[in-house]
Amino acid sequence: MQLLCLTDRDPAESLPGLDLLPHDVRTSPLSLRVPETLAARYDALLIDGTLDARRARAACMGLKTGIDTPRIVILPEVALTALTVEWGVSELLLPTASPAEIELRLRLLEQPATHSPPPAVQSAGVVIDESNFTARLFGRPLDLTYKEFELLHFLAANPGRVFTRDQLLSEVWGTDYFGGTRTVDVHVRRLRAKLGDHEGLISTVRGVGYGFARARLDDDEETFT
Repeated sequence: MQLLCLTDRDPAESLPGLDLLPHDVRTSPLSLRVPETLAARYDALLIDGTLDARRARAACMGLKTGIDTPRIVILPEVALTALTVEWGVSELLLPTASPAEIELRLRLLEQPATHSPPPAVQSAGVVIDESNFTARLFGRPLDLTYKEFELLHFLAANPGRVFTRDQLLSEVWGTDYFGGTRTVDVHVRRLRAKLGDHEGLISTVRGVGYGFARARLDDDEETFT
């Protein structure tokens, strides 16, 4: 593979295992902006953060726009807490990575993703795109927290069904959640407020739980709280 390493020292010092592999490795100063045309000539970009994680982050952020070449950041274990999705990297390597591990990660970068994004959930005017983490109500974007999004996503994906609070806790919060079922009521109330005039999409079935887009029952059986 043709690799470009953004570093201020010999790549063999940052990632010794790489020196034992038969790849063509070129270097460029960490502080130098890499043009899109140059990056496109390489199979992958290595960003050296072994000496200065902050400079590596700046280099990664500078690569995010207009450059599709996969990038791997090299970070020591003590700097791993600084790594976030904002860096825009495809892989991470520790300086102590073995040649076998380095080779595996490089091969994985070459393999195109075969999975397709999950289909959007559409029900009663609500459209939820899980791949982009967006939810719309009749075209209007909904500003939801993560758990509100997850709860609406689950309910809208199962229209007409009624779930107990315990079921919703298990499906949305997970089986390891130790809070009470009251948190379900709180999130439902917040969701209804954000649905506005369409708050009735989430119905309360007395003694059971909540459902989405159900046919209205008589007032003695169904209420909205």
